[in-house]
Amino acid sequence: MHHAVIAATGLYTPPDSVSNAELVETFNAYVEAFNTEHAAAITAGEVAALTTSSVEFIEKASGIKSRHVVNKSGIIDPAVMRPSIPERPNEEISVLAEIGVAAAREAIARWGKDVSQIDAVICAASNMQRAYPAMAIEIQQALGIDGFGFDMNVACSSATFGIKTAADYIASGSARAVLMVNPEITSGHLNFRDRDSHFIFGDVATAVIVERAEDATPGQGWEILGTRLKTVFSNNIRNNFGFLNRTAPEGIDAADKLFVQEGRKVFREVVPMVAEMIVDHAGDLGLDPTSLKRLWLHQANINMNVMIGKRVLGRDPTPEENVIILDEYANTSSAGSIIAFHKANDDFAAGETGLICSFGAGYSAGTVFVKKR
Repeated sequence: MHHAVIAATGLYTPPDSVSNAELVETFNAYVEAFNTEHAAAITAGEVAALTTSSVEFIEKASGIKSRHVVNKSGIIDPAVMRPSIPERPNEEISVLAEIGVAAAREAIARWGKDVSQIDAVICAASNMQRAYPAMAIEIQQALGIDGFGFDMNVACSSATFGIKTAADYIASGSARAVLMVNPEITSGHLNFRDRDSHFIFGDVATAVIVERAEDATPGQGWEILGTRLKTVFSNNIRNNFGFLNRTAPEGIDAADKLFVQEGRKVFREVVPMVAEMIVDHAGDLGLDPTSLKRLWLHQANINMNVMIGKRVLGRDPTPEENVIILDEYANTSSAGSIIAFHKANDDFAAGETGLICSFGAGYSAGTVFVKKR
């Protein structure tokens, strides 16, 4: 059995950014046009009037202030309100693979080794651009990596499930090093005409290289102390888009073919589940959860993260202990916890511990305890 380490991470941030004020201006223009067009039906009680959004509402509900996106013009056009991403010929690299490769290249550069030492590529994300061929194989080809690749989807928990899978390949001897990539164009499945969720998501790509401890550069990277996964079925976060939609054309483009959730139920059910999972896993590893230097949690909602942090640490966490990046990036699904880890770990000394944790649709949750080498 081989021990696994997180050797390097990478991040690709799209250049376009949309502020809450821009998003609200677009949404409210849509609301005004809708209510004007349906004024008679609204007065007759046949159609419900839409309610405007506000910057204050968004920031209080989520802690989000802006989000990066692969295309801004379509999102802030009240007549479009979706990203404009033209299809590419099959001979060109696909957009999801392209941003995944960008994040992977940074991780590989920080790793400082040749890609010939990578034996597997995992593309772990909440939405794949196509059914097949796998995005992972396209990323593998673009980077010149031998071995094998495959896609996996566990929604917002995909990254921790991917790290666990990579660590298992390392432990079994199936691979010397694994590249795990999380390309997330979540703006593509967001309903920008839904007041309760039009502000939630942003686009990004992250990458993680997991390798055998004996091959790792001395003093570099993070020992994986333990990984744990959990799933509990719930319909409270759902997206019904899929290849069978064409067999029921009456439902195509319905609201449930995009992201939908029961936010309050998710909060009530996921927070205690995740906090208990973290504490139990720490105990099984012989770790005191209150002594963790840092939590790199999934970035969905600041209120969830503060509550989970408080339950794990036994007190109100400081901003240094409970990293929040969703103010700039919004919810980036599987990539959120990896962005937090990537951007806030340089101050760790050897032997200090932290937690990468993700949670989301499924329900699904994953914990990865790490110790600086």
